[in-house]
Amino acid sequence: MRYALRVWRQESAEVAGRFVRYEVDGISADTSFLEMMDALNESLAERGEDPIAFDSDCREGICGMCSMMIDGQAHGPATGATTCQLYMRRFEDGAEITVEPWRARPFPVLRDLVVDRSALDRILQSGGYIAVHSGPKPDPNAMPIEPETAEQALDAAACIGCGACVAACPNGAAMLFTAAKISHLGLLPQGQAQRYERAREMVATMESEGFGSCRNYGECEAACPKEIGIQFIGRMNRDFLRASLGMPRARRGKMGAQ
Repeated sequence: MRYALRVWRQESAEVAGRFVRYEVDGISADTSFLEMMDALNESLAERGEDPIAFDSDCREGICGMCSMMIDGQAHGPATGATTCQLYMRRFEDGAEITVEPWRARPFPVLRDLVVDRSALDRILQSGGYIAVHSGPKPDPNAMPIEPETAEQALDAAACIGCGACVAACPNGAAMLFTAAKISHLGLLPQGQAQRYERAREMVATMESEGFGSCRNYGECEAACPKEIGIQFIGRMNRDFLRASLGMPRARRGKMGAQ
């Protein structure tokens, strides 16, 4: 199969970028998108040209590194999949495909398709943890958790921090990412002690990093490769409101995982 690619090339954050057209031929329909990019880079290297810079690591849909906008869609046209899980059979033979980096102010382009997503790390560092006493490993059955609550926590914890929600959002909001990281801890008993402080600190960091506000477009949910729902944003907003109103600590401890 043959494809024409319009790829964003940018030498560094200090220089302007542009789209460059390339052609690839002899690509199997069962080739992944990243493997196709590897083949293109091999041909560029053979011609003495600079390969296209892009992020990748596990190539199993786990790490979230393979962040690309493909034909205007975060991670491409496949639903519930990362770029590395996208296969060329999703495109017609002879199709022209546009490939560009995440487009969001907090994600500056470093080179070609590589962006700096450390803003997400800083949000996580500001409160995405729990403080517990060190000691022997506790009995896993010592804290009974309702199956429904455990399922919700696991759904939120599925977030891989790829940033697709930010790239897809017209406002460049990181609400879904932040909500998932807040919720998967706030739903569990171990996360209750810092539940409201966590929401306040992580939301404050998110805003300071320059991410936009949520306007309920729902694009984040549609683009998320782990299909995390926007109901977690509502939960985060409730916790943040309680934290902002200065809920007394005694009451916070009694709220449980509501």
